[in-house]
Amino acid sequence: MKISTLLRINLIIITVSTLTQCAPYSAGGGMASSQYLASYRNPTSEQTENTGYNPQGYWDGDGVQGAAMIKIIRAEQKAYFYKGNKLVGMSPISSGDESHGTPRGRFKVTQKSKDHASSLYGVIKNRATGEIINKDADTRKHRAGPGEIFVNAPMPNFLRFNGAIGMHTGYLPGYAASHGCVRLPDFMAQKFFEHAKIGTPVIVE
Repeated sequence: MKISTLLRINLIIITVSTLTQCAPYSAGGGMASSQYLASYRNPTSEQTENTGYNPQGYWDGDGVQGAAMIKIIRAEQKAYFYKGNKLVGMSPISSGDESHGTPRGRFKVTQKSKDHASSLYGVIKNRATGEIINKDADTRKHRAGPGEIFVNAPMPNFLRFNGAIGMHTGYLPGYAASHGCVRLPDFMAQKFFEHAKIGTPVIVE
């Protein structure tokens, strides 16, 4: 087999392996916070109970025509949805933390996955009882033992826009706290997912 063919195969393998990580390509260290796991609990009720933070957004775009565009402003921790030149929705977000930033740039939606799951992060549970053994499990560091199971972190309403990085339903503590992805409250994530298409521009500032 030619060296050029081997290089192409290796590049494909590396690319595919990063596509479901929901972390930057340089995902080297740091375990996921248990809060990273969007759907092991009710994000809205837990964040209100534990932090007093109850994120609010709005949507007024169901009957509006025009090409979609999403703008993410990290300094504001907000995402804006436009149709044509009209702002039709705003959502609070939690973008990448200091170690796993959400890169600035102009991108496009390249994948929509309603029931997406991380290939890196999750929890390890007792298979029989469902008890969580490790709430910060990382597939690169942890393995389920006898009688245990690794459950990958769910990321519903996933919109991929920059390699392994996308938007999805997730926990919002009130500040940037993700591993690179952009978390939204479930209602807003559903609206963004419903109204964005493959190719929808995503601007990150």
